[in-house]
Amino acid sequence: MEERLLGSEEKDSNDLKGRILVENKKIWKVGFPAMLARVTQFGMFVVTQAFIGHVGELQLAGYALIQIITIRFANGILLGMSSATETLCGQAFGARQYHMMGIYLQRSCIINLITATILLPVFIFSGKIFRLLGEEEEISKTAGYISLWFIPIPYFFSLAITIQQYLQTQLKNMIVGWLSAYSFVLHVLLSWIFVSRLNWGIPGAMSAMNISSWLVVIGELVYVFGGWCPDTWRGFTLAAFTNPIPVIKLSISSGVMLCLELWYNAALVLFAGYMKNATTQVSALSICLNITAWEFMLCFGFLTSSSVRVSNELGRGDAKAAKFSVKVIFFTSLFQSVLTGVAVGAGRQSMVAYINISSYYIFGVPVGLILGYVAHLETKGIWIGMIIGVVMQVTVLGYITSRTNWDEQVTKASERLDNWFLRPSEESSAENAIEERLNG
Repeated sequence: MEERLLGSEEKDSNDLKGRILVENKKIWKVGFPAMLARVTQFGMFVVTQAFIGHVGELQLAGYALIQIITIRFANGILLGMSSATETLCGQAFGARQYHMMGIYLQRSCIINLITATILLPVFIFSGKIFRLLGEEEEISKTAGYISLWFIPIPYFFSLAITIQQYLQTQLKNMIVGWLSAYSFVLHVLLSWIFVSRLNWGIPGAMSAMNISSWLVVIGELVYVFGGWCPDTWRGFTLAAFTNPIPVIKLSISSGVMLCLELWYNAALVLFAGYMKNATTQVSALSICLNITAWEFMLCFGFLTSSSVRVSNELGRGDAKAAKFSVKVIFFTSLFQSVLTGVAVGAGRQSMVAYINISSYYIFGVPVGLILGYVAHLETKGIWIGMIIGVVMQVTVLGYITSRTNWDEQVTKASERLDNWFLRPSEESSAENAIEERLNG
């Protein structure tokens, strides 16, 4: 009897090990290309900062303001809104509603391109905005000039990130990883030629960034349109313009969730600009944030993995598999981003937005300001406040995730997919209806 029990326990143990191994393979199949893409794409900004640092200290401080504040402002909104694509496409893929993924992609691209256009004044008038916020005149003027060179970047975010999330939900994002890696190498080469050899300064550094960035978008479009996604991309359709309100609502809640997280660091850099020796303080803090952000890009791979795995399993209707995936990826990574990814996969972005407001802006920022200005710890105090906010966010989000009813999440995912599902015949009818309206 004892031998049977021991044999049964050994079998269960081997079974569990096998399941964990299989789940880890799925996690890394999504996570590694996502890490490669995030690290290299963010690396372009760091490389540009390094070359601009050789131009001058004032130019470096101006670039730091734009990158940490303006770019994070835009990236937070657009990356967050694109996470709606991750939720919808991930759950649709799990439910085998493949043709809907192309429709979701087109809807998200349209919404994001419109949003990027709305954000343009922030880039055009950034110099004046910084002056109104009390930044030094020379830094603000330089930042305003650099900001104009950044205008193509919001449109890059709109397309590149959305297509990447569409691809990774169907486990085809390795192409994005390699495209980003090749573009990063090209960016380093072009930056060296334009800045170090030709002495083009800021125009040279920013031209290198824009060229390298848009090569990623071009490569992604060629991959999608060229027939490598036959099940999920069936061409452009006017059905993408039907029933956009629910997608817009999910996109906005997604944008609020992530931008609150990215703006947290940006706010701290802005406050550093009010200290003595503002140029040095802003430059130093931005370099520290770039280092931690580069590390976070690795963690972002796990955010992507958790989001894709959870959304796929919820779309498939398997609550136990979703719960098991959360456990495996959490103990594999132990990082904050996993919990956010789980929320994205389940479509719970609005909940995370409330947690971020409380953790970061009600606790983290005030503590940072008190330590930085009242306790005279300056940049160190701001940094401590940032850490306190992060710890609180992880604690609350971790508790909520541990108490999640995954059967309930399966039901919600199923209802969402059913409400937005269009059969091929309905898609044709929607196109005909839109054409009739356009023709009067």
